[in-house]
Amino acid sequence: MKTYSAKPLEVERKWYIIDATDMPLGRLATAAANLLRGKTKPEYTPNVDTGDFVIVINAEKVIVTGKKETEKIYRHHTGYLGGLKEISFKALMEKDPRLAIEKAVKGMLPHNTLGSEQFTKLKVYAGAEHPHAAQKPVEYKPEVK
Repeated sequence: MKTYSAKPLEVERKWYIIDATDMPLGRLATAAANLLRGKTKPEYTPNVDTGDFVIVINAEKVIVTGKKETEKIYRHHTGYLGGLKEISFKALMEKDPRLAIEKAVKGMLPHNTLGSEQFTKLKVYAGAEHPHAAQKPVEYKPEVK
C-alpha cells in the first residue's frame, strides 16, 4: 500500500467564515490555523499547502481570559539600539484589532515559505462586513470550551 501525497494542483480549496464575537483569541487562532494548514482534510500533507481560505469577521469583539487584556504585551525590536517596541493587548485592540488575530494565527503556522503562503489565505475584518460574498463562504463554528 502506497502512502498518498497531495499534489498542489489537485487541492480543492473552500472558503470558511469564522465569527470572532465573544470567542477566546487562542481558540480562534487555533481553529483558523488548522483550516489554513488543511489539517481538517483527510488528504493533509505536511509539506504541501492543502489548506482553505479563512475569513474572520468581528475581530474587535474577540476576548482574552484572565488578566491578559492588560498584562499581555506584544514586543518587537527595530534593530537599532534601544529599539524595543512594546504594546499591550488592550492598546493593540484600540489601534487595529485585526493585528492581534493575525499575530496569533501567524505564530501557529510554520515559520518558512510554506507558512507565508498559507498566511496569505487569511482575511481578517474588524466589523461584520467583508468583500468575499462571491466566494460563498461556509460558516465554521469551532468548539469553544
